[in-house]
Amino acid sequence: MHQGKNNSMVFYKKYKRLNILLYLFVKILILNSCNLNNFKSQMKSYFGSLPNGEKIYKYKLSNGYMSVEIINYGGIITNINIPNSQGINTDVVLGFDTFHQYIEEHPYFGAIIGRYGNRIANGKFSLNGINYQLAKNNGENSLHGGLIGFDKVLWSVKELDDHKDPGIKLTYFSENMEEGYPGNVQIDVTYILTKENELKILYEAITDSPTVINLTNHSYFNLGGESSGDILDHFLTINADSYLPVDKNMIPTGEIRNVKNTPFDFSEMKKIGLEIETQNNQLIIGKGYDHCWVLNDYGKGIRKIAEVKSINTGINMEVYSDQPGVQFYTGNFLDGSLKSKKLNKYKKRSGFCLETQHFPDSPNQPSFPNVILDPDKKYQTQTWYKFSTKTY
Repeated sequence: MHQGKNNSMVFYKKYKRLNILLYLFVKILILNSCNLNNFKSQMKSYFGSLPNGEKIYKYKLSNGYMSVEIINYGGIITNINIPNSQGINTDVVLGFDTFHQYIEEHPYFGAIIGRYGNRIANGKFSLNGINYQLAKNNGENSLHGGLIGFDKVLWSVKELDDHKDPGIKLTYFSENMEEGYPGNVQIDVTYILTKENELKILYEAITDSPTVINLTNHSYFNLGGESSGDILDHFLTINADSYLPVDKNMIPTGEIRNVKNTPFDFSEMKKIGLEIETQNNQLIIGKGYDHCWVLNDYGKGIRKIAEVKSINTGINMEVYSDQPGVQFYTGNFLDGSLKSKKLNKYKKRSGFCLETQHFPDSPNQPSFPNVILDPDKKYQTQTWYKFSTKTY
């Protein structure tokens, strides 16, 4: 009789203990789930030094699902890591693992571009009756701000500790006549990684005298992974009915040409490589796609302007912007001379760029949207890259 009672008590205690452990386990799962939804992390680490001894730091923004890494030299995005459809962390931007590679010659990997992104014909323009001569660093053209553009300068960084999402704000002061551009200009570029997996880039600038400005970011994407080969099997759509044809020097002719029935029609999603080798004069000039698309719905604020996906990894990227144009470039001049992060080589078409911006050579083409910044105005624009993973 006593033995049966003791067995019942032992069973009851074990059952009660099991219930308590189960309760605690569920509680931990709930807390972890809550923490993941509100996860925010930004870390700063030493990345290298300039020849003059100035230190370069890397800032890692994480939201618990994906991460973005940026350095204060050129505001360069060095890494964007996101899980693919197999759950394997995948770095989707071209770049380098060591800083010394960034101060050697490279094609603007991940950098902030300014004062003027893209080309200005003959390296000159006129503003309010004054002629300005810029450095020519692309044949007869001035490209991406000149010899020492914003991609090659040191930015000051403020970590946005009080923001709901991880982020940093980079600031640079561009002096009057730097690279030939008038006006003392303060530029602020803010990177924010949201819990919706959006990398938001906010650009702001003010000047003390009239100048021209066109800021963008020059990240090269490969949604298959930065060392995975070419991007010709990626699918792309661009929300544009027209693009800007160029002359032999890659300067827009002034014509706004409809994309219909041409290889430049990405109004519906298609493979990047589907028509890239077509015998088309514009593709021959650019050695592939290296043109500015005239985006639909300019003036209506932030809207979706493009989407890219990799069937192999399931990684998808949507692009949102308030800008009038996007330069779609397919890495036509990558030649295998640069080593990737996994010690492969960045060969032709190993990455693509979607550089949201005003049109090339706008200071010399009055019919294009205005790029003049006056002292009583503030330059403001933003672009978002939104990432997701799907199984195709």
